[in-house]
Amino acid sequence: YFCRHGERWELQLKGSGKTPYSRNGDGRAVLRSSVREFLCSEAMHYLGIPTSRAASLVVSDDDVWRDQFYNGNITKERGAIVLRLAKSWFRIGSLEILAHSGELDLLRRLLDFIIQEHFPSISMNDSNRYLEFFSTVVSETANLISLWMSVGFAHGVCNTDNFSLLSITVDYGPFGFMDSYDPNFVPNTSDDERRYKIGNQANVGLFNLSKLLQALKPLLDPRQKQLASQILEGYGEHYYSRFTELFKTKLGLLGENENDNYLIAFLLKVSLLC
Repeated sequence: YFCRHGERWELQLKGSGKTPYSRNGDGRAVLRSSVREFLCSEAMHYLGIPTSRAASLVVSDDDVWRDQFYNGNITKERGAIVLRLAKSWFRIGSLEILAHSGELDLLRRLLDFIIQEHFPSISMNDSNRYLEFFSTVVSETANLISLWMSVGFAHGVCNTDNFSLLSITVDYGPFGFMDSYDPNFVPNTSDDERRYKIGNQANVGLFNLSKLLQALKPLLDPRQKQLASQILEGYGEHYYSRFTELFKTKLGLLGENENDNYLIAFLLKVSLLC
């Protein structure tokens, strides 16, 4: 942990080598992607979008072999290590894997730890604390993706391992920003099916939250499961409301007008045609 102004941050090295979680990868990172992560995470922070931060970048003399465009042409690149920071690196996948493995006691202990450390508004004595936790993650995830869309940011790999439980932007890989509006924009050259195209990010967020609910269900009673399903059904409304609010601010629209949503949709369509 790193303390600054009374805050506690978790440190993580990206590109330092193999860990127990590296699977078949080498755990290394190239200078090219490391510079991109450093610059973009800091840019997102100053754009007011919840994100991990970059503290330092160290260049390595080691050679790292990568197929940059996934076309079979492997080239030698210079390695690098990014020291990045976040309030927490726990993701939806952190809970999903424990539920899938049937490690329910560990799942409960980890979830209680996350709530106690990072969700101070939720009482640990509340029997509905997991429900409150889920409700918060649903609304904050909707808010985060709305913010992404407001600046034309496409994450590139929106799986459950890359979705933070604290609803911050983490794991900058094949991300990109749209130069002009295109809902089919895909920054990831390996995403042939366009699963993570920018226009699908809100839907993928819903899919990931449904996986989170599936992981939480063994810890919920029947009434709580029903309420959690209702909370998940409200995700779309959360997202649409926040998305509309952000775009109205960009256009300088004041008050409420039934034609606001039409105007936003019309302007986006005009941008697409241009």
